[in-house]
Amino acid sequence: MRDSRLWSADFIHWRRSKQPAPFWIYAQLMQSLVVVVRMRQRSELTECWKTSAARPDRTGRCNAHNIKQLKRLNQVIFPVSYNDKFYKDVLEVGELAKLAYFNDIAVGAVCCRVDHSQNQKRLYIMTLGCLAPYRRLGIGTKMLNHVLNICEKDGTFDNIYLHVQISNESAIDFYQKFGFEIIETKKNYYKRIEPADAHVLQKSLRSPCAPPTGELQKTE
Repeated sequence: MRDSRLWSADFIHWRRSKQPAPFWIYAQLMQSLVVVVRMRQRSELTECWKTSAARPDRTGRCNAHNIKQLKRLNQVIFPVSYNDKFYKDVLEVGELAKLAYFNDIAVGAVCCRVDHSQNQKRLYIMTLGCLAPYRRLGIGTKMLNHVLNICEKDGTFDNIYLHVQISNESAIDFYQKFGFEIIETKKNYYKRIEPADAHVLQKSLRSPCAPPTGELQKTE
């Protein structure tokens, strides 16, 4: 782009000469227009972020009427596909499956299930994700907090866990901020995507020695 002072002087000279505009003037005008449009878009997006931070985003339970929205979100967000059984199970978990809305548009979702394994009651996060343009707006945090609140109110869960592709560093960092730890790495966990390995991240909800809620310790 030409120096702004040269641009101003050349533009005035051209206006006074009443000659046909040279090509560089049209090019400069187009560049200036692009800059103005980008600045306006950036300003509008900033205002959108401010607005979203000022009000809570709405969440809604997954049901037969919006299950197609969930399917579409998962197809866009995740590199793996989910079968019909996955979506059938989602319809039966109630508050453990939620859509996240931004300006009444479904932009993310979280789906969990109760898992009884290792002699524990565990909550497994099957999916938790948000469309790329709506990330870093607190939507993922809101969905994860919803899950954590359910576990806290229930009081009988030993831990929460999920699988994360080993290359997904942003997701790993996100969960670690909430107290999740990598407890295992499963080789060849994913099919048809690379890398195929997955970390198992887990957040313990009570110490191994603590009795279940409501269970009194016997004293001699």
